[in-house]
Amino acid sequence: QVQLAESGGALVQPGGSLRLSCVASGTTLDYYAIAWFRQAPGKEREAIACISSTDGRTDYSDSMKGRFTISRDKEKKTVYLQMNDLKPEDTAVYYCAIPPTIAVACPVLLRGVYDVRGQGTRVTVSF
Repeated sequence: QVQLAESGGALVQPGGSLRLSCVASGTTLDYYAIAWFRQAPGKEREAIACISSTDGRTDYSDSMKGRFTISRDKEKKTVYLQMNDLKPEDTAVYYCAIPPTIAVACPVLLRGVYDVRGQGTRVTVSF
């Protein structure tokens, strides 16, 4: 059974940076696209970024371009989300997710077509 576990969330001041990690167990990530999402209290889920399994191509939601960078280490079965210049509005629970099949590519995954997600890691941006 596939499981995803996020870590790296913390309390950080505005302008700071964090790197989140998503580790997979029970499967290899070699063939799955994987994406990061976030959800703030009382708000809709937001897609952040996705990285493909084949060529490492990355896709970002328009509003997330510039400050967020997704990357992966297949050997470590880990996907990262580097977040820079954090703002209070970035406060949310961040989680990673994979699609139901390896055929689902990033543009579809970013629309929320996922099958497995982690519990999430909390990021709080505040003084």
